[in-house]
Amino acid sequence: MSVAKKDYKRITTKSLIEMKANGEKISMLTAYDFTMAQIVDSAGIDVILVGDSASNVMAGHETTLPITLDQMIYHASSVVRGTKRALVVVDLPFGSYQSDPKEALRSSIRIMKESGGHAVKMEGGSEIKDSIKKILNAGIPVMGHLGLTPQSIYKFGTYTVRAKEDEEADKLIEDAKMLERIGCFALVLEKIPAHLAQKVAESISIPVIGIGAGGGVDGQVLVIHDMLGMNNEFNPRFLRRYLNLYDDMTAAIGNYVKDVKSSDFPNASEQY
Repeated sequence: MSVAKKDYKRITTKSLIEMKANGEKISMLTAYDFTMAQIVDSAGIDVILVGDSASNVMAGHETTLPITLDQMIYHASSVVRGTKRALVVVDLPFGSYQSDPKEALRSSIRIMKESGGHAVKMEGGSEIKDSIKKILNAGIPVMGHLGLTPQSIYKFGTYTVRAKEDEEADKLIEDAKMLERIGCFALVLEKIPAHLAQKVAESISIPVIGIGAGGGVDGQVLVIHDMLGMNNEFNPRFLRRYLNLYDDMTAAIGNYVKDVKSSDFPNASEQY
């Protein structure tokens, strides 16, 4: 039986759980600045992720590891100012939560107080359980992240699909159930087999958001620069490009350069 889609004026963690219960898919994209956040939010996105992927697409680093807590707070505060409807989730950056639950709580409090974000996201399962519980006990919503966890890329040694073997798949399922049990409101699954992601989504009541995890989950997330085609070097199987802005922007800027060089810009109607 189909359920009428609810019109949410503001998305909350409770909204996402309702959406899963009602069979409504959840849309999620990254944003890192005020202008992009305004556009993404006005288009009707449910969740904006201020991802540590800013380390790659905004700062040009090879991995997500170099970005700092201060930089994440800067990006998150810019996004929050441009957002009216979407839930804003902020990645805790590498080194700000893994080893010490007290440090994890301090990092999360800074993000919530200084950026105005609505929740934090953390990579890992049982190994960071104490940090997650510490944050949740302070009343801060936590989104989990399992599968390919980019902050651990040097441990994996590759960005290949995770949890293809039974042992890793079984641990992932156990971790997902643990994250639900201790109070996470949602979970991202990155680059795992579609059948496993669907199994996880069906086994827990909190929303499961996929990236490279197939269509059997409760929602999808992509990096905004990738889906708009601003990055022409990243071509994973899971990516669908909705525009090709790299070519369009390059052409537009080239035309501007040509018009300036030829004195065509500005013309008589473009000056005072």
